[in-house]
Amino acid sequence: MEQGYLLIIATSLAIGLIAGFVMHRADFCTTASFRDLFLFRDFFLMRQMILLIVVSMVLFEFGRLSGLISLYPFPLLGAPSLANIVGGFIFGIGMVLAGGCVVGSLFKMGAGSLASAAAFLGMLAGSAYYAEIHPQWSAFAKSTRLAKEAITLPQWLNLSPGALLLPLAAAGSLWLMREFRAGRMQRPAFALGHLAPWRAAVILALLGFASYVLIGMPMGITTSYSKLGAGIESLVAAGHVSNLEYFSLQPLNYTPPFSDQAIQGGPGPGLDAIAAIQFPLIIGIVAGAMVSAVRVGEWRLQWRIPRRQLLSALTGGLLIGLAARMAPSCNVWHLWGGMPILALQSLFFVAGLIPGTWVGARLLTRFVIR
Repeated sequence: MEQGYLLIIATSLAIGLIAGFVMHRADFCTTASFRDLFLFRDFFLMRQMILLIVVSMVLFEFGRLSGLISLYPFPLLGAPSLANIVGGFIFGIGMVLAGGCVVGSLFKMGAGSLASAAAFLGMLAGSAYYAEIHPQWSAFAKSTRLAKEAITLPQWLNLSPGALLLPLAAAGSLWLMREFRAGRMQRPAFALGHLAPWRAAVILALLGFASYVLIGMPMGITTSYSKLGAGIESLVAAGHVSNLEYFSLQPLNYTPPFSDQAIQGGPGPGLDAIAAIQFPLIIGIVAGAMVSAVRVGEWRLQWRIPRRQLLSALTGGLLIGLAARMAPSCNVWHLWGGMPILALQSLFFVAGLIPGTWVGARLLTRFVIR
């Protein structure tokens, strides 16, 4: 099993390094793709997000049909509930106020952004605080559960995945081809080392597919934020942390590809399967963005930031960390992983994320960037 862990750690680190480098070069931000719809009526970045989802949809279905993907749906997905919508709504507010999501804040932090570092600290605090309300929130999620026996939309409709996913992917591909021909997928850019966002979307989709094939699930990092938050909290209140029900859970329990033994992990402090999967990914994203910024001579510590903006980033981070546990999980997990297989939790999450982003944009223009 030690060899399996080494493969997981090496894969996550490599994916993180490439993802951080690519996102920095393209300034590929999931938050901006939603935020710009409401702030500027600009659909450009959303087209790139749709491209990422469509390419991932094709790759994931190819992997399932060819046998490259054996875990379908992937671990940690569950039945949908109203908690997914509420969590997505709060997450949408938080990511706009923070100026980046759980991954966007990492690559910006790697490039020297103090505001993103403040958002990251807020995410740790929000993730740790969720443990205080977990019993009540878990009861709400269970009481509002829908489609109890189905995890994906094809399962709920009693269809094979390809019967729904392949026509959707074909329709999405035709629309994207039209957008390319019309010149709406590219914009002039003159920054040194700039990578076109559509290229970044394709690379990130390929990275998500590699993660699914080699690790057994697409990219995701927010459970490790709870682990980090719990670890910091245990330094001053170890007894309290050990008594919280949430930190004793072990929701991850699966046998990864290229292994014959099950691995386990949870949100509590400690080095387990979650740590092996997600910590290297976080380190890789930050390091990859830093390498990219240094190579083009753009790395610098951006510390002269208005206090209002810094407070907004911290507050947004708190909301993101809390919402990522309420949903559960983040926009990257749901958009880059769940949406391509039409996971019901992910569909519900996005249904809450869109109005949450609108509210966040209104708050941003009203109180932060007047």
